[in-house]
Amino acid sequence: MEALLWWQYGLIGIIFIWSGFVRSGLGFGGAVLSLPFLLLVENDPLLFLPIISIHLLIFSSWIAIKGARSAKKEAAVGQSDSSRAEGNIDWRYLKKALKIMIIPKLIGVFGLLTLPNDIVTGVIFVIVAVFAVSYIINKPFQSNNKVLDTTFLMLGGYVSGTSLIGAPLIVSVFATKVARHQLRDTLFVLWFILVMIKMSSFLIAGIDLQLIHQLWLLPCALIGHVFGQRLHEKIKQAETPVFFQYIGVALLVVCSFGMYSTFWL
Repeated sequence: MEALLWWQYGLIGIIFIWSGFVRSGLGFGGAVLSLPFLLLVENDPLLFLPIISIHLLIFSSWIAIKGARSAKKEAAVGQSDSSRAEGNIDWRYLKKALKIMIIPKLIGVFGLLTLPNDIVTGVIFVIVAVFAVSYIINKPFQSNNKVLDTTFLMLGGYVSGTSLIGAPLIVSVFATKVARHQLRDTLFVLWFILVMIKMSSFLIAGIDLQLIHQLWLLPCALIGHVFGQRLHEKIKQAETPVFFQYIGVALLVVCSFGMYSTFWL
């Protein structure tokens, strides 16, 4: 990254502010909605993916711990209702999903199965776009089909192993299985685990983690994170149909950028 011009550094900083805002506000989409812009500045995914991964590890752990402390504090003073007494993370469904996703994730990380990446990615974004539209028109899929849910989670796990774009498909399942007040923090714990596995592939391959650039890009992401937290609070307080519409719009935007970066970038 040392060979870039000053205005390129400026654009990268702005994009990482945007990435932090999306990640904090929605709980997903930080990579998919920032990577296409980053590749327009410098077309080298391995330059940015380690930085995005480290940011996700830092902020996901921070948000999960902060949410747990907040839920514990509310319970201690008797301010939480019965639904929130469960905490900020749905550990039951998280463990269930991880059991389904872990093997496809490892297959994707270590490249043991070779599938055309563009085809797999395209199929995922089309499926998730259908989910997104159903949320927007207030008719979200309430899938009770275990085979379908398992297929989506396995496919999302595999693609998250080969890249960092499996989130939309995973979110489309989690959004209907996890209580909305637990959704973001549960997803962040999941992202932390999946990215830790992904980071192992970077270390094994000897990829430069760009640690020196964390000194200035981490504060940029922090700025976006602060503003994204405000967006998250508004989304969380919205009525259930409005909540799903927010999720639907976010998923549709993510899919649009994802298809753009896959087929036209």
